[in-house]
Amino acid sequence: MNRQKFEKLKIWLNKYIDSFYCDDDYINANIELKQTHTARVCDEMLYLTNSLSFEPHQEILAQAIALLHDIGRFEQFQKYRTYSDFRSINHNELGLKIIAENNLLGDINLRDKEIIEKAIEYHNLKEIPPQTDSQVELYSKLIRDADKLDIYRVVIEYYNQYINNPSSFRLQLELPDVPEYSSELVNSLITGKRFDYKKLKSWNDMKLLQLGWVYDMNFAATLIRVKERKYIQTVADFLPNTEDIKNATQIVLKFVDDQIVLLS
Repeated sequence: MNRQKFEKLKIWLNKYIDSFYCDDDYINANIELKQTHTARVCDEMLYLTNSLSFEPHQEILAQAIALLHDIGRFEQFQKYRTYSDFRSINHNELGLKIIAENNLLGDINLRDKEIIEKAIEYHNLKEIPPQTDSQVELYSKLIRDADKLDIYRVVIEYYNQYINNPSSFRLQLELPDVPEYSSELVNSLITGKRFDYKKLKSWNDMKLLQLGWVYDMNFAATLIRVKERKYIQTVADFLPNTEDIKNATQIVLKFVDDQIVLLS
């Protein structure tokens, strides 16, 4: 993968995404959401690779992964009107199918192609499969971290928009907006355990899950940015003001501080 190939991919992807805009405001709002997200993940990826002093080839490879990581989302939403893989189709697999059908990686070396495809395949799995080779693991960790960094931005904007201007809210609300939340999920935050998306029952559960994303972050630079932007406290402020949630939030905040020291 080189800079020229990457720039061609960017041009192709923008034209591809533009083909999904239509006269449906709901679809357009969600396509725009993912188009902006893709660009922001590329920015976050550049921040991470700079922090790791990557060589130019490594940086471009990581940027290509960021550029293509959600390519399946656009067709997914157009067809199913949801970004829920559980209710529609696995967007990782769909993305790899689109990449293959359009021969987007046909003229790069096989090792780079393997790394890009595997990192896309693994980018939102619960965890990276064991025995993954070291280079695939590295790039998979990078895209997982870069993706989460921007999703924090997205969901905070999403929550503010829903609260402040619900009548114009055109994005997808996947779970019921009810006061309840899972005590099991709060306990997972306190103990540092990962929680299965399939167990989520409310919007509050989703917010609690997002607090726990830091347990699956891999680089000091990622956690530094989470801390600087106050993502944890901001998401927590959208949750019920209960003692168990406040306690879990403080544990998560301490974990971020401790991990920054450990990984630096």
